[in-house]
Amino acid sequence: MTRAIALDVGGTYIKGGVADEDGVLRESERWSTGAERGPDAVLETVLAAARELADRHRPSVAGIAVPGIVDETAGTVILAANLGWRRLPVRDRLAEELGLPVALGHDVRAGGLAEARIGAGRGSRAFLFVPVGTGIAAALIADGRTMTGSHARAGELGHLVVRTGGDACPCGGRGCLETVASAAAVARRYAVATGEDGVTAKDVGERAAAGDEAAVAVWNEAIDALADALAAAITLFDPERIVIGGGLSRAGDPYFTPLRAAVAERLTFQTLPDIVPADLGHEAGCQGAALLAHDLLQRKAGR
Repeated sequence: MTRAIALDVGGTYIKGGVADEDGVLRESERWSTGAERGPDAVLETVLAAARELADRHRPSVAGIAVPGIVDETAGTVILAANLGWRRLPVRDRLAEELGLPVALGHDVRAGGLAEARIGAGRGSRAFLFVPVGTGIAAALIADGRTMTGSHARAGELGHLVVRTGGDACPCGGRGCLETVASAAAVARRYAVATGEDGVTAKDVGERAAAGDEAAVAVWNEAIDALADALAAAITLFDPERIVIGGGLSRAGDPYFTPLRAAVAERLTFQTLPDIVPADLGHEAGCQGAALLAHDLLQRKAGR
């Protein structure tokens, strides 16, 4: 049986798994990234994890998804700040290690591909995948393909300015969506408002539902900012569906009901897309890497 191994490299964990001929993950596991050890050590851990999977499963192909700015065509990670990687030819290094063909993808675009084929985007000709977690990004999927842009930078929704002159963002801008609507921003803004540290975005959502005034203000502002960004994306791309992933997608109706209403309020001539939670959770990136590997094998076979 033809098998593929897949890796999704994150700042905290490397997720790995194996897929059969249909490209669907059957097994998964993870390793600590250890990003504090430096970029070379992270690469060695990735290669060791891949070798471990390959020795166990004897695959015909491998796929890997990486955050940051990724040039899939060149097989290069241009910049993955949380890993310390710059201009790293990840595809070639992994192919050399394994002696296999390797597909490289951006983690969010890979996750969007997975949601398109076997997740919440199934049956949708065009949809937007928006993971809202520590940061915010997006992948536009049209006719089963992801948009990368002319410089491999498409999808940086988190750096759309939604509050002019707002909080400083690590990207160098001010008032970016990530500074208001990400899980990290929700926790940080609540801490600033109350002086209470150690409260997570999940906690803020629960406190907002219970009527905590500071939590309600932070929660509503996060939803309003995301609605502003999604309204802009709808105007530009006209998606049939918006799939929200990441940690905040698990907040359920207290998140999605006001978000849908806020987006609807901002639209005039545009068609309101379905706004739904993702199906694949934290497995989306790894599953997408497996599908990229599957596609590569199909192309090599001329199918």
